[in-house]
Amino acid sequence: MRRLLSAIAGAMLIAGAAPAAAAEPYLDDRSSAESLVRSLYNAINRKEYARAYGYFDTPPADSLEAYAQGYADTERVALRVGPALEEGAAGSVVYQVPVALAATAADGSERRFAGCYTLRLANPQIQGTPFRPLHITGARLAIATEPLDAALPTRCGDRAVPAGDALLQRARAAFAAHYDGICQSLAPDAAPDAAEPEAHTIRFNYAYDDPDQPQREARLFRFWCFNGAYNEIHVYVLANDAGEVLPLSFATPELDIRYRDDASETVEDLRIIGYTAQDRLVNSGYDPQTLSISAHAKWRGLGDAASDGLWIFRDGRFTLVRYDVDASYDGEINPVTVLDHHTGP
Repeated sequence: MRRLLSAIAGAMLIAGAAPAAAAEPYLDDRSSAESLVRSLYNAINRKEYARAYGYFDTPPADSLEAYAQGYADTERVALRVGPALEEGAAGSVVYQVPVALAATAADGSERRFAGCYTLRLANPQIQGTPFRPLHITGARLAIATEPLDAALPTRCGDRAVPAGDALLQRARAAFAAHYDGICQSLAPDAAPDAAEPEAHTIRFNYAYDDPDQPQREARLFRFWCFNGAYNEIHVYVLANDAGEVLPLSFATPELDIRYRDDASETVEDLRIIGYTAQDRLVNSGYDPQTLSISAHAKWRGLGDAASDGLWIFRDGRFTLVRYDVDASYDGEINPVTVLDHHTGP
């Protein structure tokens, strides 16, 4: 019996249709002004209006019922938060947090708003009981016409908002442009921060650089795409030292696997017959110590059949250096190394 499989094919059978979005995870974080604003809209999206109402110093409506009624037609709110402005005042710290919102109604219509939240924290070292944590004292929001990622205010009151992370914004835009309609994290009903990436800075030199050349810098962004029954799919975007921001593809062996019988428990022959480029990795992660991305794709839930890849960042790009395959559906973990150019730890 002859089977042609890409090394990741078993896992990527689920890629044709993303599953429905999961409920937004609970977030209740007052450790920073930005986190508290995110917690506010996490509560709103989870329909936990009492929690949202409680984040305010002065109630934002005459009653909790009136506050909740204000969101009766709101299906979800997508949020962008800028860097907080901080100012000390009479034993307290006052924060201004720029935000942009996109509120989607039950009928699918969307309205966008932008403005600034004001928050206050009395000095924790001189407070008594009951202790009053960081809280929201007010907000000034207005209708916005720009796209959500462009709607963040550049000023709160008379103060300019520091420039945001331009590369992060471009990485988000590249991800959205390439994977809209593919990744669950970009679905209309996804959690507002589902498409927020894990970010890493990579410092390196090219082989042709002089020994005293200052290190160059690249930025790597890992975006969650979607979950399958037993695999999690990620997409990577690289901002290189030349300022280019593009999704990555990874060299992956294409395998010719021949089994002894239809049960696929015993592999008679396994060989590489070529290479493909995968733009989505399964159960993957970046290790900043070794500058490497690893992936582990289960071909079925039991995990006895799987493939493992290792790509190392060198000379400005990720290179495939090792690939292991366990192609036998025999209930045991017994991978075989089909490619090994890895000389690191």
